[in-house]
Amino acid sequence: MPQRHSKNNNDLAFFTYDEKRKLGYGTQRERLGKDSIKPFDTCGLCLKPFIDPMCCQKGHAFCKECILECLLAQKKDMQRRQAALATQKKHEKEEEEERLALQKARELVEFDQQNHGAVPQYTDKNNYGKDKNGFHGANSVKATSFEEEALRTMKAFWLPSATPEAPVKVEAPSTSTVCPEGNEKLKLKSLFPIYLTEDRNETKKSNWVDKTYICPSCKVTLTNTLSLVALNTCGHVFCKTCAGKFLPADKSCLVCSKSCKERNLVPLEKGGTGFAGHDEKLEAKDFKHLGSGSGLGLVRPPTKT
Repeated sequence: MPQRHSKNNNDLAFFTYDEKRKLGYGTQRERLGKDSIKPFDTCGLCLKPFIDPMCCQKGHAFCKECILECLLAQKKDMQRRQAALATQKKHEKEEEEERLALQKARELVEFDQQNHGAVPQYTDKNNYGKDKNGFHGANSVKATSFEEEALRTMKAFWLPSATPEAPVKVEAPSTSTVCPEGNEKLKLKSLFPIYLTEDRNETKKSNWVDKTYICPSCKVTLTNTLSLVALNTCGHVFCKTCAGKFLPADKSCLVCSKSCKERNLVPLEKGGTGFAGHDEKLEAKDFKHLGSGSGLGLVRPPTKT
């Protein structure tokens, strides 16, 4: 059976609803699967299993080498921006001094022309008492200033001397490093190492990539479905249930017996659980605007109907 004429008609000056739908117009929503969610035991920078993990006070964990390289790169970038800002200020100061010098020289020339403007400078009777522009005395100074102002304000891109300029201004850089995940201020001394209890069961695989970790208190396997808590005093990681039940009462770590308080508990951030009940953003959104000459509507191939 042939399709409707409205779906086959392609000589209109606008896109029909069916054409927009095939081109992927609008907001596309897709639920993220398990492969799109970062496991709890992977670095937030290299996305690989932890190697000497370090954690910030907000619960973001990274490999020690990765976070040190990140902080070092941020410091080098801040030094580069500071040098660029200093160079810009130096150029601005030199331009201001040059502008003041030119203005002072212009004022001297205008003063000299105003004082000697009444003296005849041409022997021709028709040009007696006039300058080369045809103005008398002090009026020549006014006409010259008008011409310079007009040339300075005229935006004629075909004249090299009157081409408008748009200098790039360097903003003052931040003086503190930030966490690559949480974007909060982060210092090297605020990081602390964390220690995960490995499952030593012989039936488990011994490959370091396939390591499984358990809670040292209840021996439950740690996954993204559990809320984890780390102690910033000793770095041991527990599930939230054990941390809320035993640590405030004993006021000491269950592994090393080091004293701790409730403020030493740091909830670890994770990449998601795959369940909507854990307040994680598990839905990806992508908006495509179908405009004239944008080409954004052709990103997604048309679907077959």
